[in-house]
Amino acid sequence: MPREQGRKLVASNRKAHHDYTILDTYEAGMVLTGTEVKSLRAGRASLVDAFGHEREGEIYLHGMHIPEYTQGTWTNHEPRRPRKLLLHREEIHKMLGKMRDDGVTLVPLAVYFHNGYAKVELGVAKGKKSYDKRQDMASRDAEREINRAMGRRAKGMD
Repeated sequence: MPREQGRKLVASNRKAHHDYTILDTYEAGMVLTGTEVKSLRAGRASLVDAFGHEREGEIYLHGMHIPEYTQGTWTNHEPRRPRKLLLHREEIHKMLGKMRDDGVTLVPLAVYFHNGYAKVELGVAKGKKSYDKRQDMASRDAEREINRAMGRRAKGMD
């Protein structure tokens, strides 16, 4: 059977870009059981309230929900268990160096399959204040209005 090619998105954390300023991103593999992989291939996962945490020099993903596999038996997995992430030692040291600052955390942005392997995209993120969120929304709205006006002008409506 040929190996899958390309990138197949399973779940994304759209709220992360609203709540955090993403400083840097990393791609990591995950240590999963067989039923977790089958559940992910079925497109079932949730990144709400998930975060990365360092323990004994390794990074673990806590709070990610992968529901039990429906055809699984007694070998099924626990839905919210901590999952070890596979990263190079240098990447872990870079992440931990950035996470030492106040208000900086590790947030999963997306879970996907890349060439048949389950991967997670991690963001080193700093929490936004409410006024930052309002500023971002205002700038997005202004950009959208500008694009609409440019589109109308290009069509000769103005």
